[in-house]
Amino acid sequence: MADISEQPKVVLEEKPSGGRRRRGGPQGQGDRESEPKRPGVDFGKGSDTEAVEQVISINRITKVTKGGKKLSFSALVVVGNTKGRVGYSLEKAAEVSIAIRKAIATAKKNMVTVSLHGLTIPHEIIGHCGGATVLLKPAAEGTGVIAAGPVRAVCDGVGIRNILTKCHRSNNPINVVKATMDGLSRLKVAHTVRKE
Repeated sequence: MADISEQPKVVLEEKPSGGRRRRGGPQGQGDRESEPKRPGVDFGKGSDTEAVEQVISINRITKVTKGGKKLSFSALVVVGNTKGRVGYSLEKAAEVSIAIRKAIATAKKNMVTVSLHGLTIPHEIIGHCGGATVLLKPAAEGTGVIAAGPVRAVCDGVGIRNILTKCHRSNNPINVVKATMDGLSRLKVAHTVRKE
């Protein structure tokens, strides 16, 4: 007769979730490690000595030749040290990762110094490039960065924390970044503005 105490053990195996991951919390915040990096996301906000690198846009470029179509990618990147120096670059390559790497290297070489007044800019200025016009106005403490997309990336790279901005006419990211850089590079130091 078999002993009753030696019954076979039943082990329940959990099925691996093959579908989407459920987002936790009422705000929809959850485990997002599996999501790929998207343009406009910080790639390097490390220590103060490191540069802040932001990818603004990635475009697919198709060149039609006699032999067929040649596919490549362009990446627009803004790099800044959050202490008054910022640069941007637009580079092309056959792969996205190579284009981003090339753009970051070029942007670090072409950084310019921007005159700041605390955590804002010393005076109002308008930057132009092509069809894009960007208005930059100094703001009081606690205002924050009132800007969208490309202008915000440049302001974050410089280290501006209080500013009012408005993009007029074109909203092409490349021209908006160039217009913002045009305006910031023409800023005058605070004491020279007071003398005038």
